[in-house]
Amino acid sequence: MAYAYLDVRLDGPVARVTLNRPDVRNAFNAEMIGELTDVFASLGRERALRAIVLSGSGSAFCAGGDVHWMRASLDLDEAGNLNDALRLSDMYRAIDRCAKPVVARIHGAALGGGAGLAAVADIAVASEDASFGFTETKLGIIPAIISPFVIAKIGQSQARALFLTGERFSAARALAIGLVHHAAPAHDLDLICLLYTSPSPRDRQK
Repeated sequence: MAYAYLDVRLDGPVARVTLNRPDVRNAFNAEMIGELTDVFASLGRERALRAIVLSGSGSAFCAGGDVHWMRASLDLDEAGNLNDALRLSDMYRAIDRCAKPVVARIHGAALGGGAGLAAVADIAVASEDASFGFTETKLGIIPAIISPFVIAKIGQSQARALFLTGERFSAARALAIGLVHHAAPAHDLDLICLLYTSPSPRDRQK
């Protein structure tokens, strides 16, 4: 699979999907959104795969929406903005409903839509120094598209507070509210992902 903004590699029965726009901290643009939708739909149909690991290149996991992409929406009419929103929703739904387990490997920052990726992953593993935030509020908008997935993950009470404040929070708090499942030193992330994606001893005996 060849994509402009994703690095997709097969490691035996595990697919590794890496967001690959490190110069903008892996922020979404329209092309990346389409590529993520396509790759998770495609990988979900691969019978030989047992899991997918989603990570980010460079200094951050994902900083949410690309500012230039969001600014361009100001020039769209209502129908154009609706189509953009539906494409983004389709992307999250493709990951959320992927037929293969999805493990998010989070380092650096997971902000806005990046925190939404943690919400749609089956398992989220974060470095202890990672930061999170539903920071759309800082831009004068609400995290509407990711809200159903986030509320399903962390509950309405936590989501309402974090959506309103837009505050950044630590991996420890993300663990406490259920957004991630492990917070560990950065050098242990690959090992933890390996433990989740490797066959169990019982499976190896079959």
